[in-house]
Amino acid sequence: MICTPFTGQPVKGGIFVRYSYEFKRKAIELFYQGEWPKTPNGVTTDTFHRLIRDWVKLEQLHGPDINKCRGTNKYWSPKEKYELVCRVLSGQGLRSVAIVAGINSGQLYQWVHKYKTLGYNGLINKPKGRPSKDSKMKVPKNNILPRKLNESEYEELIRLRAEIAYIKAENEVIKKEIALREEREAARLKAKKQRLSKRSARKAIN
Repeated sequence: MICTPFTGQPVKGGIFVRYSYEFKRKAIELFYQGEWPKTPNGVTTDTFHRLIRDWVKLEQLHGPDINKCRGTNKYWSPKEKYELVCRVLSGQGLRSVAIVAGINSGQLYQWVHKYKTLGYNGLINKPKGRPSKDSKMKVPKNNILPRKLNESEYEELIRLRAEIAYIKAENEVIKKEIALREEREAARLKAKKQRLSKRSARKAIN
C-alpha cells in the first residue's frame, strides 16, 4: 500500500491533497535539478511549488524519512505544543515553525486555534476511557511540592526557549541553503566549461 500522508494543503470543498513518499522524492530530485513536476489537479501552481520547497526544507532539517507517512503516534505534550504556539504568536511564520518542528502545518494551525479559543487547556490531551481510581487519590499533605511558576514567568521561560531553538534551527537552514547554492553554481560553471571545451574542439577540427 502506498503511504499518502496529508500535505496540509486544503483544496476546493475542504478536501486535502495527498502525495506518496515516492512522489515527494521525485519532486525533490527535480527541484535540485532546477525543474518542477507537473502541477496536480485541484491545487494551484504557486501552492504546489511552495509545498515542494517545504518538503526540501523538511528533508534538510530532519532527513528524508520525515517526508514519509507521518502517523499520529508521536505524543506531543501540552508544554511542547505551547512552545510551538508561542513561536507563531510571537510573529514567526506558521509554516516555518512547523517545518523546524517536523510536523504538519495544518496540525500546528489547529493547536494555535485551540489555544486562542480555549487557552492552555485547549492543548491538553484528553484521556480516553474512564479515569482510574488512582487518579482520584489525594496527595499526602506532608509532601512538599516545589513552587510553580506563575503564568507570566512560565510564558517568558517558554518564549525564550522557543526563540533560542528557532534561531539555532534557522541558522542550520541558512547554512544548508548556502551550501546548496554553491553546489548549483559549481555545477553550472562545470557545464559551461564543458560546453566551451566542446566548441573549442570543434573549431580545432574545422
